[in-house]
Amino acid sequence: MRSQPLAACFALAFALTSGAALADPPSDPPAAAPAAATPSPPVGKAEAGRTLAYTCQGCHGITGYKNAYPSYRVPKIGGQSAQYLTQALTEYREGKRKHPTMQAQSMSFSAQEIADLAAYLSTVK
Repeated sequence: MRSQPLAACFALAFALTSGAALADPPSDPPAAAPAAATPSPPVGKAEAGRTLAYTCQGCHGITGYKNAYPSYRVPKIGGQSAQYLTQALTEYREGKRKHPTMQAQSMSFSAQEIADLAAYLSTVK
């Protein structure tokens, strides 16, 4: 039953003679990869947003319109700042703002489409 300890001795002797066990540890840890740059927000194109805005006009384009479910005045979005509109649509899409219709609408838009909508709607008087 000495074969196992003898095999272990041979494995250790082989490792020592091959230099695997004597390898110097690296002196310096590998350099950390540079942090990934935060992607910049998309730049909105008003002309592309004009095409997408037809979905907004059904509620936001009617003067004095009150939504039936739940009952409240639909806000005016034409002329709002692009930054505000982008933030609002993004928050609806992320579920931070609660309104079933707006959440559904915003989920159908990409970040670029939201930027395009905001760029267009900010120019509407």
